Amino acid sequence: MRWNRFLLAASLTSSFFLYVPEVSSQSTPIVYKKRYAMGTVFEIVAYGDSAERISTAIDQALDEVVRLDNVMSNFKPESDLSRMNREAHFHPVRIPVELYKVIETSLVYSRLSDGEYDVSVAPVVDLWKAALAGGATPTAAEQAQARSCVGYEKIELMAPDQIEFHSHCTRVDLASIVKGYAVDRATAILRANGIQRAYIDAGGSTIYGMGSPPDRDGWLVHLRDPSNRLDPQVKLISNSVSTSEQTAASTLTGDAPGHIVVPGSGKPLRTRYAVSVTAKSATDSDALSTTLLLLGPEKGAALVSRLKDVTAVWVSADGQSTIAGSETTITVREAGAQADAERVGHDALPKEKKN
Repeated sequence: MRWNRFLLAASLTSSFFLYVPEVSSQSTPIVYKKRYAMGTVFEIVAYGDSAERISTAIDQALDEVVRLDNVMSNFKPESDLSRMNREAHFHPVRIPVELYKVIETSLVYSRLSDGEYDVSVAPVVDLWKAALAGGATPTAAEQAQARSCVGYEKIELMAPDQIEFHSHCTRVDLASIVKGYAVDRATAILRANGIQRAYIDAGGSTIYGMGSPPDRDGWLVHLRDPSNRLDPQVKLISNSVSTSEQTAASTLTGDAPGHIVVPGSGKPLRTRYAVSVTAKSATDSDALSTTLLLLGPEKGAALVSRLKDVTAVWVSADGQSTIAGSETTITVREAGAQADAERVGHDALPKEKKN
């Protein structure tokens, strides 16, 4: 599962490059704002008929992201997730409805992937997180103890708002799905305020495109290409895209090559791929990007074939690619020396306006 993005800043670049067309101040008003939450920067660009109304809507959307961070943060001891992780062992506890929904969705992908995706991996993630921060590689005994705590079957949800862990050491880490859920909630708030055209970006790893920019037929997003030899891209039109990639092996030594941990083995994933996934909701694309990176192209493509409105692309460091999905919304083409492959999407965004 993914750890908070600040831990990866030295080793990962942004997955996306977005083209936002220039818009005259005399035509369609455009507002850009950003907010730090969930260990990353959330950014929103929106068009509408009133800059003041757009600005208010964006503020409400970003406020919701911050609120959700306070509900589902692993790093804040006062969060509802932290309280749940302390108290839900062998007896039901009530949790906020949004936390219930996110865990419920995560269990869907755990079942679909036969446990390859599993938010109960928190004890193992924390073990390797300490190694990433410069600590010693976990011993075999420590790894075995942490693995014994993992298993989505140990999590029981009782509608509408209760949860119980059937293990004394199970804990949940939602870093692989919570940013997507926050993007969906921000999108819903913008829509409720009458916004029809917007781009919502959670730290470059998950993006939602509402409608399309003026005079365009979608939000063209260039995706992560570890080879710098291909140009994977997608045009978002009221859908989302998320990307997952393992931390570079040079970040750690020994058996700690990255931040994404395989629940079954309890060890960091070894892979040469980056995977990008489109879906109707950012919650789904976020969870699926980690799921499909863990599964790899062959098993992952088989899973994608069972899902509606989902497309995925795996791109390897040596320039190989695999695309799966009933609707091929992602395209890959040879691009020679891709000058913009490592550009951060923020470069294409308009400067923040004070409203």
